[in-house]
Amino acid sequence: MITPFIDALERIVFRNRGAVITLFVMLTVGLLFSATQLRMDAAFTKNIPLAHPYMKTYVKHQKDFAGANSVMVTVSAKNGDMFTEEFFKVLRQVHDQLYFIPGVSRASVQSLFSPGTRFTEVVEDGFSGGPVVPADFQPNARGLEQVRANIGKAGIVGRLVANNYNSAMVRANLQEFNPDTGEKLDTLALAKQLEQDIRKQFETDDISIEIIGFSKMIGDVAEGAKSVVLFFAIALVITAIMVYFFSHSVLLTLLPLACSIMAVIWQLGALPLLGFGIDPMSVLVPFLVFAIGVSHGVQMINAMGASVARGMNSKTAAQLSFRRLLLPGGIALLSDTIGFLTILSIDIGIIRELAITASVGVAVIILTNLFLLPVLLSYVRFNDKTVTKLSTPSPIALKLWDAIAVCSCLNKRVPLVVLAVSVGLFALGYWQAGNMRIGSFKPGAPALHADSRYNLDTAFITDNYAITTDVMTIIVETDDQACANYEVMSAIDNFQWQLQQVEGVQSAISLASVAKLYNAAFNEGNPKWRILPRSDAGLVQAISQISTSTGLLNAGCSVMPVYLFLTDHTAETIQRVVAAVKVAEDKYSADNIAFKLASGPVGVMAATNEAVAEAQLPMMLYVYGAVILLCLLSFRSVKATAAVVLPLYLVSTLAQGLMTQLGIGLTVSTLPVIALGVGIGVDYGIYILSTMSEQIRQGVAIDKAYRHALAERGSAVLFTGITLAVGVSTWFFSPLKYQVDMGVLLTFMFVVNMLAAIVVLPALAAIFWRNNEQRETP
Repeated sequence: MITPFIDALERIVFRNRGAVITLFVMLTVGLLFSATQLRMDAAFTKNIPLAHPYMKTYVKHQKDFAGANSVMVTVSAKNGDMFTEEFFKVLRQVHDQLYFIPGVSRASVQSLFSPGTRFTEVVEDGFSGGPVVPADFQPNARGLEQVRANIGKAGIVGRLVANNYNSAMVRANLQEFNPDTGEKLDTLALAKQLEQDIRKQFETDDISIEIIGFSKMIGDVAEGAKSVVLFFAIALVITAIMVYFFSHSVLLTLLPLACSIMAVIWQLGALPLLGFGIDPMSVLVPFLVFAIGVSHGVQMINAMGASVARGMNSKTAAQLSFRRLLLPGGIALLSDTIGFLTILSIDIGIIRELAITASVGVAVIILTNLFLLPVLLSYVRFNDKTVTKLSTPSPIALKLWDAIAVCSCLNKRVPLVVLAVSVGLFALGYWQAGNMRIGSFKPGAPALHADSRYNLDTAFITDNYAITTDVMTIIVETDDQACANYEVMSAIDNFQWQLQQVEGVQSAISLASVAKLYNAAFNEGNPKWRILPRSDAGLVQAISQISTSTGLLNAGCSVMPVYLFLTDHTAETIQRVVAAVKVAEDKYSADNIAFKLASGPVGVMAATNEAVAEAQLPMMLYVYGAVILLCLLSFRSVKATAAVVLPLYLVSTLAQGLMTQLGIGLTVSTLPVIALGVGIGVDYGIYILSTMSEQIRQGVAIDKAYRHALAERGSAVLFTGITLAVGVSTWFFSPLKYQVDMGVLLTFMFVVNMLAAIVVLPALAAIFWRNNEQRETP
């Protein structure tokens, strides 16, 4: 049924070669223009699982208690403390500059110069207070001494002023939309503005500027992602050299490269038409599309060379290669496409866009490399040197095929040894994979290297302040005006105290803890009165000085968050704190009070980690389900399907074990790699087994069938595996840590999938089709 369909396609394509080429050229020109409209898109909401319960809480209260998408800027004295005229001049300028940057929530900007940054002290006549930095402040000795005293009275050391008084902070929340334009906030433009208008403008030999926050981090990632163009160029050169050595023809080198580049153009051009931009995290996908395209292009060239060597002309050879490779190549690429689409099961915008980007690119390869390439090759005149090179394996290759072919010789017991070793490796990988962590292993931004400026800034703020961007916010929902209810406030206070004892919680603050400070102030500052008043009147008096602008309560006093400032956002810390919150939640919740996870940057990370953990198993089931289904449809054999899939599963398990050993956590950026590796790795097995299956159905012994497959497809499989691995191995030198991690994992999966296809697959075949072996055994 399939063969007549392929024959019909072959007749249509090759009878209209000129029209086919013209159509492809026109589409490429149009999509190239569309690709020029492609823009970087790094919206904050794309990076969070909006359907997760934590994020529903975050979105529900985002208007009153923003903070997950915030920015912190510190002004630091390199020598001595902050109490100098130059320092306060720069601090004021930084405050004003950040205040007027589009996209910054001006009401949330807080620093020593904010009117809302006030101190309160108990004096003989009652209370005295005012702004920490008075309106008539002059940065002379007297004025600086007054500010130093006010800082101590305001209790902002560790929050707005460094513990050692060498630095001060300006922090603000970001809006989802630019109020000047009404458009969605351009995170990358904002990051660039923070760098240009604040760091470069105010950093001097005596003053340093540190900037952290999601927008700045993703901006630094985008800057590092520009190096992808360089790596793409390096990979293009390496691939071109290797294809030339494979074919010994400049034209046969250029054609598969051109078709693969065309696939990349189509992929990038399709994104604006689908309403997508390209995220810094998905800029690596075009390289993968290019590499996969070259892989299938080499298979086509290899098949062409073998046909020409048998005396066919170019057109006839191209037609035969089209018919022979359309089914296995199409099934392999369709497996890749469906494998990538399974990543859509992960409810995170950035991963879904990556899935669509990758699947569109791979689907396009079916057209450019399985349809257009053979049409172009039909016009090529093969010289004798090229034909000899493609059709005659070198003596080294022949010896290698003979050595590898023993893996399929059941009478030599080699397959049993191979499978025993494979089972042992699987057990080791499975054991290690059980220890794989969800989330980041190390402090700082996991997408960047530890010595990047962003992570150094993060480390500085963590070391010198009691607060960082590593904030988890627990939203407390209760009745209106519940801040005057002692039972509610006491539950919040006890909840906060219990969480402060958890390892990894650096500090915490809530309306209850601040109310206790004000209650002591109303009682002559006596520390013994740092308690919650039991009377409604006493509570009202204690909280009367606390405005909604502090972020400690909403207008109706029915929502009062508890802020937990963590030492870092590693997987262990987040898991430990989330578990402790759930225990405390069960303990202190009541009919009129609910403690809800979570908001704040670490709340987002906790939700993301849980979404990744929940998606891991379904994603793998979908990937392998798609591969199994397509293999069954292609080979119509459970044995053949098992021979392809089992080596893939072995390599996936080993890759997860490798992640544990290398300290690579399962994150938004690394989770898709496993699916990508499976999708690409299946190509090797399908190409080899499709050639073997023809011989097996004729009753040929497995070792001979495999030796025939190696002779016909072995060089191309080895070449593509090595080429893909060499290309991604250049990522080891990337300025982006996540690209280095992806490079390590993809290099491993490309190489080991190739080895599994040429070693483990024939060993399985020797077991599954042992009757073929027995019939031909003397």
